[in-house]
Amino acid sequence: MTQRLKGLIEEFKNNYFNANRLAEENRQKENHAATLIQSWFRGCRLRAYLSCLHKKAIIIQKIWRGFIARTHYRQMVEEAYFIMKMNFYNEMAVRIQRQWRGFYVRKYIHSYYARKRYLQSVAIQNDAVRRKLDEFEELQMKERECLLKVKEHAKKVHEAHRLHHLLSTHQCPGVFNSPFRSSPHEMELLLRRVKYQAPTRLSPGDKAHIHCTPGLTPPFENVGSPWMKSTSRCNTCRPILPPITSKKQQVHPVCPQKTKCASVHILFFPS
Repeated sequence: MTQRLKGLIEEFKNNYFNANRLAEENRQKENHAATLIQSWFRGCRLRAYLSCLHKKAIIIQKIWRGFIARTHYRQMVEEAYFIMKMNFYNEMAVRIQRQWRGFYVRKYIHSYYARKRYLQSVAIQNDAVRRKLDEFEELQMKERECLLKVKEHAKKVHEAHRLHHLLSTHQCPGVFNSPFRSSPHEMELLLRRVKYQAPTRLSPGDKAHIHCTPGLTPPFENVGSPWMKSTSRCNTCRPILPPITSKKQQVHPVCPQKTKCASVHILFFPS
């Protein structure tokens, strides 16, 4: 009996020792598992609390923002209504001022009919001035055309003086008098009317001016216009030389090169 009890005691000790050893070995795992369970539970409880707080905060913000928006909207409506009333009052005031100013001006400042007569007289005067200006412009255009024609004729006369040697004769027809033409050329007729003048050397200032001969009267000379009279005058007129009847009257300066050329010509080409 005693041995049996001793065996049971020893078995109990061994079982107790094994159980404590296993418990010591699993204590850290169980502690970690308990920590995970506690952390999950606390996280769930805290998230639920935070979600509840968030919902309450949303409700509070919604109510506050609605209150602020309604207040701002009421203020905007009041300002718009005030602006609308002021615009209406301003428009009515402008109408009243317009009516009163029109009445005051028509009665005390000037008469409508007098102003109408004045404007009609101004329109008539403007029409008269426009007609005069149109006539003056037309006169100026005619004068410019006359001046251009006179200048063209003077240029043609100057060309005729330069090309007088091309005048046709009884023996030899000129360049401008072609036998194939039914009538002579205009330049041929002008060459017949122009008298011959000896060529003279012109100064650079005189080359810019072209003048007519006294024996030839250009067209449009008797145009009754003060501008034509003023432009037809010329202070820098070229002196008109008498026509040379013979070549002996032509006096040329003696040049040594020309004398040499003349002697050579006489030697090789005796007359």
